[in-house]
Amino acid sequence: MKSSVFIGLCMAAFGGIALADDASSSNTPTEQWLQLQASGKAASTTPQPQAPIERDLSMQRWLNNYQHPIPEFFEQKKGGSVSGSGGAGGS
Repeated sequence: MKSSVFIGLCMAAFGGIALADDASSSNTPTEQWLQLQASGKAASTTPQPQAPIERDLSMQRWLNNYQHPIPEFFEQKKGGSVSGSGGAGGS
């Protein structure tokens, strides 16, 4: 059930459907997807309750995020390498 709703939302978001009512909105697929989610236009009318075990597991996963400190900075050596001049749109 949940996967069919997700597939339907993806098809609606990326199928070229104009989602924005005003002309100032962006036309990128990402912006359309975010607008679709915020508007609720494609929301299911069928309630999708979670079982107690699902609620417990998702809450535990969320709480586990706080067990790891946010580093002061990220070392480049751990993430790979960067090539080029570093400027956006450089040649």
